[in-house]
Amino acid sequence: MSRRVRTALAALLAAVLGAVLVPGLAKAATVNYVALGDSYSSGVGAGPYDLSTCLRSQKSYAPLWASAHAVTSVRFPACGGAVTADVINSQVNSLSTGTTLVTVTIGGNDAGFADVITSCRFGSTSTCEGAVNDSRAFATATLPGRLDNTYAAIRNRAPNARLVVLGYPRLFETNYCGLLAMSTYKRTILNQAADLLATVIADRARAAGATFVDARPFFAGHGVCAADPWINDVSGLIEAYHPDADGYRYGYLAALTAAIG
Repeated sequence: MSRRVRTALAALLAAVLGAVLVPGLAKAATVNYVALGDSYSSGVGAGPYDLSTCLRSQKSYAPLWASAHAVTSVRFPACGGAVTADVINSQVNSLSTGTTLVTVTIGGNDAGFADVITSCRFGSTSTCEGAVNDSRAFATATLPGRLDNTYAAIRNRAPNARLVVLGYPRLFETNYCGLLAMSTYKRTILNQAADLLATVIADRARAAGATFVDARPFFAGHGVCAADPWINDVSGLIEAYHPDADGYRYGYLAALTAAIG
């Protein structure tokens, strides 16, 4: 074998090994991403919003993740106020056999998130307790079946996709933060309800073979009443008790990235 041939073969081998070993030289995998869910996926709290009634923000974790990765396509039907039936009856229409990644937050509105928060923020302690207890009962008795149906509908429309289910953060720190704040007791039982909801969602997600992403550790220390809160208080009616732009970037995006890269 001549020196010229040996040199050519060595160069070819180096190129092949480089393409295999160096990610930047390898052909990128196709990523067809669809972001489903409720206001915690659409980006309520972060603003600015698109012209739809769904309050979608490009500062939500979904478009942030897509912009940081080599995504082939992205669809973003997540909608503020969505319940499990909305995902099943409408949002899954954005899925196909070509979808490779699906993220979703869902279940909070089914469990009466808005009514519970309103009852606790503006009602008496007993009113708050009653609303929290009703929500907890729903979360354990009814919500699991709704989640199962939702995840099954996603699987049916996108059988080749990785399903990633993100949970909800605790909304509050329990330190003293002024006379106008919710009482420590109310904030504590609301956080306990959030823990129960996370447990239920995690259990059903894993039963469906999905990846569950627990948002709580990433928001720890940044709830309402924190020195650096990532959750909006009642200053904005629509955005109240939703993450702000920092919450979506440093809370949800960080949690999703830690789970799937």
